[in-house]
Amino acid sequence: MTRRELAHWARQPVQVAVGLVFPVMLLLMFTYLVGGGRGVEGDPSEYLVPGMLTLTMAFGLEGTMLAVTRDLDKGVVDRFRSMPMVSGTVLVGRSVADMLQSVAGLLVMGAVGYAVGWRWHDGAAAALGAVGLLLLLRFAMLWLGILLALVAGRPELVQTVQVLVWPVGFLSNVFAVPESMPGRLGAAVEWNPLSATATAVRGLFGNPGGGGDSWAAGHAGLLAVLWPLAMLAVFFPLAVRRFARLSR
Repeated sequence: MTRRELAHWARQPVQVAVGLVFPVMLLLMFTYLVGGGRGVEGDPSEYLVPGMLTLTMAFGLEGTMLAVTRDLDKGVVDRFRSMPMVSGTVLVGRSVADMLQSVAGLLVMGAVGYAVGWRWHDGAAAALGAVGLLLLLRFAMLWLGILLALVAGRPELVQTVQVLVWPVGFLSNVFAVPESMPGRLGAAVEWNPLSATATAVRGLFGNPGGGGDSWAAGHAGLLAVLWPLAMLAVFFPLAVRRFARLSR
């Protein structure tokens, strides 16, 4: 199943390229035009790039959602069920392919970030820990996307569902420090799962914005693990159960 999904990359190179280029465009836009990361000490790119790496883990779910809904809509899943395989293999194969594409996206974003001035300062072990937190968040978001795709059922409904990702992404500390926001909004932003991962990743990279006065900011590393695990505990079984019901 994973090999099948990867074969689609060669057949749809434009879609893969757009998925990799779109976060890069956002990074360049906020670095040179909008001014993300302003108000922090040092190079703003060292605040913005870790945030964009986090946001990249939330974006791109529409590709997975479209793939799942197309297979459902065209009856491909029904044909797979007639074969001697575990039914969940279809979802697992899709998730593995998505994670590989996420690694590619991190490499591209890291290279572009390095070109615009971003650096990490705390060694390879801490950097690998940051990458691990990013991929953990992606894996949790992925199963949310699979569940939403199974609920939607049709490709044309994916565009409506994926709009829900944007508020979660922008109501975070990806682009600006919560202290610059109105009181209640800033407090809510600090509890956003993306904010927890972005803050923890900044701390591991040795970039500014890796801490704060609130409990959420001070325990961002803990929340960066607990939030994705909680999401997996909810969305993974729901997705598997929803997929199992399709065969009844």
